[in-house]
Amino acid sequence: MDPEVMGYEVMDPQVSGSSALAAEVMDRETTITAPTIGKVPAEALPTLVATKPPDAPLSGSVLVLIQFDVCEEIRLDELRHILGARTADASFKHLAPGYVRYQRPPVEEVLEPLVLESGERLQGDIKYFDYGVVSVVFELPFSGDWDKLVQLSSRWVWDTNFESLATRIVKQKLERAAPALVKPYSTEWLQEDYFIFHLREIEGSPSATDLLASQGGFISQVVRGETQPLSDGERQEILQSRISYYPHDLAVIGWNAAFIYDNPVGAETAIQLLQYANSQLLEFRHYDELLTKQLEGVYDFLERGGRGLWSRWRTARAASKLHTVLLDVSELTERADNAIKFLSDMFSARLYKLAALKVGVPDYKDLVQQKLQTAEELYRFMVDEFNQSRAFVLELMVVIILIIELVYFFRGKPI
Repeated sequence: MDPEVMGYEVMDPQVSGSSALAAEVMDRETTITAPTIGKVPAEALPTLVATKPPDAPLSGSVLVLIQFDVCEEIRLDELRHILGARTADASFKHLAPGYVRYQRPPVEEVLEPLVLESGERLQGDIKYFDYGVVSVVFELPFSGDWDKLVQLSSRWVWDTNFESLATRIVKQKLERAAPALVKPYSTEWLQEDYFIFHLREIEGSPSATDLLASQGGFISQVVRGETQPLSDGERQEILQSRISYYPHDLAVIGWNAAFIYDNPVGAETAIQLLQYANSQLLEFRHYDELLTKQLEGVYDFLERGGRGLWSRWRTARAASKLHTVLLDVSELTERADNAIKFLSDMFSARLYKLAALKVGVPDYKDLVQQKLQTAEELYRFMVDEFNQSRAFVLELMVVIILIIELVYFFRGKPI
């Protein structure tokens, strides 16, 4: 998809002369669409190609990232065989050795174009990560001015709901990919969404420093999805989360959206790392909820009498179940945490660290670690309780045996 374009025209001049033929072309090329998107049936719209207005000061694309936590693990080799899809390798700002890569590269599949009620035509792809996250990315070409970009960011970040469309696509894809899913979750998946506003060209080709000085207010509005100018303090807080590698590139990272000014190759680095950071956030959110439920179950068990003398024998099973969960969570969180390495690309490492910080990965990771520590302490407590009960019963049995022996001894009868 050419990121320089925004207006639309019919792909073939011959197609424009016949609405029936245009609809037929759309039917052939757009297979993953909602039966009706808004008021206009998607199948009735012609295939469109974007064209760039000659006087547009900005050109690039807007990306909508929606991710779902669908299962405990995805067998990527099996999935690749089922879908015939390609492996998505990590890209970096500059050439890096082969060991700077995904530990297990996700499987990527290109989606068919989607057409919204407004006439906006979305390209898309879907990625499957081995730790059970499925990531959908919709991309819309953009050309226009700063006001238009601000209005678009506000409409998409706050008003437009892509979740239902992405959910339908993922459910459709997972029906075919089901053999590759390990312990799939219910359809009530956890999900995260994120928006990326990528400008490839800006009139005058300003440096990052000049761009921040002249358009910092607009950039902060885009990142926040606000149509009204922000206060100086809020603008400064947003623009502090920026990073550049060359003089003419810039990334400003927010908790729900990011602004990127870079060429397509350079922007791909930030896009992939933002995608990875959000997938990590989704995983840690899942395990935070899982551990919360497990800890609540243990507390309820103890309050219901799990600390009684004879009830302590049941703590062995409860402790064993808790320990199994601890091992599973520790293994899976480590897999998500170490899915990509930056052994010799320090800029990518710093960019990822900034992205992870802004979307909240460290906060949820700390919560998971704290709950893992609490669960470990509870496990040890329950094991100690069980061992004390077992020792008491054994001592009681020894005493009973000694009493029986004494009774027979004083009665003068051998045992």
